[in-house]
Amino acid sequence: MNRVPRQASVLTAAALGLLLSACGSGTKTVSVGSAPAPPQTQPTQTASSTAKRQTQPSSTPGTSGSQAGQHTRSAPEPAFTEQERGSQGLSAATAVLRARGFTPANTSDYHPGQALEVLIGLRAGSGDGYGQQAFFFVNGRYIGTDASQPSAALRVVNQGDTEVTLAYPLYRNGDALCCPGGGHARVRFQLNNGKLTALDPIPPLTSKSGLSRY
Repeated sequence: MNRVPRQASVLTAAALGLLLSACGSGTKTVSVGSAPAPPQTQPTQTASSTAKRQTQPSSTPGTSGSQAGQHTRSAPEPAFTEQERGSQGLSAATAVLRARGFTPANTSDYHPGQALEVLIGLRAGSGDGYGQQAFFFVNGRYIGTDASQPSAALRVVNQGDTEVTLAYPLYRNGDALCCPGGGHARVRFQLNNGKLTALDPIPPLTSKSGLSRY
């Protein structure tokens, strides 16, 4: 039986060890290692998408204007404008008096700049100047008189935009028209919600035992 020299055996064993080591190292590298994942790219915003966001329509001016108009209420127009009230307003008021058998006693009582206007009328054909009635207007429109029948005389004591104060003579039995023995009664007339209201009692037309306005 041939014996392999000891030195050859050692070299053969060393070569096998190196070969096995190399094979094991290669197997480990193949099984564990993996190719790196490709880097993830973040999506970039294109000019077209940016433009779309910037050009999204907001509320249109026409819509907001129409909605505001739905909640707006306009006041009723006066019978005359500010320029017309002074001349045409007084002329129209005078025509109202004349149509009812009266003429203006004092045109300066008519204030066209006020909401409530008054004009004292004197009964046509009155030779003594008695028989007067107050005619009221709202923005140039006739609304009525102070009483259903005229008084002996009337005087505008005070007036504002919505209130007028009239003075009525107070007669006792036997008093002459020139000389009311009971003095005068002041009555305030106020415009409220388009209606004229007397805030004080209007003296009676005639009275046998008390004071009257004629």
